[in-house]
Amino acid sequence: MIIDEVGFMPLNTQEANLFFGFVSEMSEKTSMIITSNKGFDEWVDFLGDATITTAILDRLIHHCEIISMSGDSYRFSHRKSITR
Repeated sequence: MIIDEVGFMPLNTQEANLFFGFVSEMSEKTSMIITSNKGFDEWVDFLGDATITTAILDRLIHHCEIISMSGDSYRFSHRKSITR
């Protein structure tokens, strides 16, 4: 399962609860790849609740490999050639 751009848009309470339910259901059953331009310390900002954020992150990072990347994105650094 690939979930791209987590945190791009804030979630309301119902959406955050649905996301928690999805992550809970999928954890321990399938592999997940999650991309985000937010650090874990910023997740409460877009999820809106510290408790649900902690529960989601607990399930996501229990058995995971975290790959942190920095620098310009490919799209950003090549935006002129992409938009021609």
